[in-house]
Amino acid sequence: MAQGTHEFVADPRNETILINVNGTLVPRAQATVSVFDSGFMLGDGVWEGLRVHRGRIAFLEAHLDRLYEGAKAIAMDIGLTRDAMRQRLDDTIDGNTMRGEQGVHIRLMVTRGIRSTPYQDPRVVISPATVVIIPEYKAPLPATIERGIRLFTVHVRRGDPAVQDQKLNSHSKLNCITACIQAAQAGADEALMLDPHGFVATCNSTHFFIVRKGEVWTSTGHYCLGGITRANVIAICREQGIPVFEKNFSLTDVYGADEAFVTGTFAGVVPVTEVDGRKLTEGRGPMVERLQGHYRDLMDRDCQ
Repeated sequence: MAQGTHEFVADPRNETILINVNGTLVPRAQATVSVFDSGFMLGDGVWEGLRVHRGRIAFLEAHLDRLYEGAKAIAMDIGLTRDAMRQRLDDTIDGNTMRGEQGVHIRLMVTRGIRSTPYQDPRVVISPATVVIIPEYKAPLPATIERGIRLFTVHVRRGDPAVQDQKLNSHSKLNCITACIQAAQAGADEALMLDPHGFVATCNSTHFFIVRKGEVWTSTGHYCLGGITRANVIAICREQGIPVFEKNFSLTDVYGADEAFVTGTFAGVVPVTEVDGRKLTEGRGPMVERLQGHYRDLMDRDCQ
């Protein structure tokens, strides 16, 4: 059984990767940021996870939309145009000769920069934004894609926008981390999280869907990140004539579902076989397998 959707086989090549730190490619062992960096001190920044497919970054424009919108929302100047950011990503891929590789995952991180003192007020920032790009040889485990994961519903809720807007893909992930810890201690792979009203919201690192009588359901999206893969799967369903609904639903609906799955940039579409000890399927069901195929086709088209 896989331990979450982000499990991967360790690759020794990752020990010698070059990491892009503010435009300079640096060996992994030498890639550092200041202890006064806003991300290290306060989780003050935004980030994206990117998948390289057939030599190109899949759905890059949607990821850049989310990155730049998030930065604008927190009044942070990234300091790079979108073209310059694309070029920096390309430089990182090419500098590591990863263009022809399969199974490359990139973490793009932008923080507000270096502070003059340990304090939360952005007015003490004394440098441009810190931009770090980490490319790694990381492919999801085949067992994850085929046999799926188990979820456990945790007490940690997804908050409303007045507390911390879940639309922000911020460096501050303690809410999700505490959820992940509780699920792991319960023996599950990932956490299923509810919204403030008790309806199903999302997982700690992926988006959640159920299948009932040929229909695909996911949450309203009001209390979760604007997922790129989530949006792509919804679009696939509409394109293929599969009834898909963004709606409120409860754990009772989940326990009685025919199938369930999660979505994310790293592993794509992953079956969920069990929720809170209730068995849903043995491995992937027919709808999940169908959507996995359509999602691969969509990635191929996007990266042509």
